[in-house]
Amino acid sequence: MAELTHFNEDGASRMVDVSEKPVTARMARAAGTVRMQSATRQLIVDRKLSKGDVLEVARLAGIMAAKKTADLIPLCHPLGLDAVEVEFETPGDDLVRIIAVARVQGRTGVEMEAMTAVSVAALTIYDMCKAVDRGMTIGEIELLEKAGGKSGHYLRE
Repeated sequence: MAELTHFNEDGASRMVDVSEKPVTARMARAAGTVRMQSATRQLIVDRKLSKGDVLEVARLAGIMAAKKTADLIPLCHPLGLDAVEVEFETPGDDLVRIIAVARVQGRTGVEMEAMTAVSVAALTIYDMCKAVDRGMTIGEIELLEKAGGKSGHYLRE
């Protein structure tokens, strides 16, 4: 198992020094879900909630959050992201699935940016729909794939 890199030899927290790492193309894809009543999902799909187009607001929130990841996650490197995409699927009558992809030419990966995008998009869906469905659950936030860097390609099975 790999060593934890955010601690020095004395156990103190540290930001990993990436200054000697080469700049490479990095990509991360993450996903998560919001489970809800089927009537709530239908309101989202039909764009009938009074607060507006839930998925478009959640998409913007996810993109904005990815850009602010270093402000939210201690020891995360600030990155000049090249691209962030947030997409939605509705694979059942009670589920919205969120998929985010982050890309950068950089010295460190963008896994946290992709997962932050998913997390904040999910929270935005909850916030916009809570008046009609307080029982929604957010879950299964996971890294699906990452590419670039020393550790190479990872693809969840």
